[in-house]
Amino acid sequence: MCKFHVVGISDQAKPELSVKVKELLQSHLYFSGGKRHYELVREWLPANHQWIDVLVPLAETFNEYNSIDASIVVFASGDPLFFGIGNTLKREFPDEAITVYPSFNSLQMLAHECQLPYGTMKVATLTGRPWINLDQELIKGTALIGILTDKQKKPAAIAQRIMAFGFVNYRIYLGERMGGDAQQVRKLSVEECAKVEAEMPNCLIIEQTEAFERTFGINEGDFHFLKGRPKMITKRSIRLMSLSMLKLDSASVLWDIGFCTGSVSIETKQMAPHVDVFSIEKREESRELMQKNQFTFRVPGINAFIGDFFKTDLKDWPQPDRIFIGGHGGRLMEMIKQLEKQLKPGGIIVFNAVSNETLNQFKQAIATVSMTISDEMQLLQDDHNPVTIIQATKQ
Repeated sequence: MCKFHVVGISDQAKPELSVKVKELLQSHLYFSGGKRHYELVREWLPANHQWIDVLVPLAETFNEYNSIDASIVVFASGDPLFFGIGNTLKREFPDEAITVYPSFNSLQMLAHECQLPYGTMKVATLTGRPWINLDQELIKGTALIGILTDKQKKPAAIAQRIMAFGFVNYRIYLGERMGGDAQQVRKLSVEECAKVEAEMPNCLIIEQTEAFERTFGINEGDFHFLKGRPKMITKRSIRLMSLSMLKLDSASVLWDIGFCTGSVSIETKQMAPHVDVFSIEKREESRELMQKNQFTFRVPGINAFIGDFFKTDLKDWPQPDRIFIGGHGGRLMEMIKQLEKQLKPGGIIVFNAVSNETLNQFKQAIATVSMTISDEMQLLQDDHNPVTIIQATKQ
């Protein structure tokens, strides 16, 4: 027996149901969905039906499902497997049979209205999810991005974020109440969307109007830097080798300690937009530097903090699997001991030693914790002193 029949419906006042779905409804007793779904389908249900509201937390709803020894018809908006409850049911009830009757999802309907080739579209869902889902597509320069919104990350907030990081090379298609009688579709500039009030539910498709060319290994002269201190930046060749040793493809969270101009954080997000970057710097003037450089190079999604590392409560930071040490305030041993406790097993620390003294200090610090030196290389850029890039891995 199939435990769940998941039916996708549109937002029309009277949804169009297939003959097969109508027969399904008449042969079942238990139905479930949101309150809005109930109002839309009530007239199709048998007189003796029993309805189960889908409520948060979902555990209570699932407990009620488990108490029923019969098939349940669950209603969903659009395509139940497109970031919908169909996926949740598959995860929570892996041993139960599920049949899905899909409808168009909201982004498909918006693409149809605007005649956009959604087969090439990347989807960034922000419904209860972090900004990184959108940020990484913007950084990659994705030409067509479908965005699912929520009450906090709504169209105006999304457009404001896009503007804040210089992505004015997109046009926006806004869809409200897609598939329903109150459906509205608007084509907007980023600036126009930043001021809009939109009806819920809504979604966006943003389309690139021109490409933004990225450079990996940004010339240090292109960064905004500390006033009167242009050499206070990780040099291009050193930066690229450091990023290589960080092995970013398999990384998830990077801590950048002593970010100064933000060059390592920015290059990290350019190369690996999926990585969550958390950066700290004690110089107050670096706050503006990071903001300017993020805008210049169009790199959102860096969590930058101003403060003394040794006085900062890091408990709210996600546990890192990669750490870059750009500054240590003469307390390298103490810093390594603190960082090693936070670092995930198998995680990597990369450090640039500008002298034999700091190189030996780093090696001595690593020898006191459960880490090993796993790579080392010396580089010389222009007329600067040679720098040793060194990688340590947690056992």
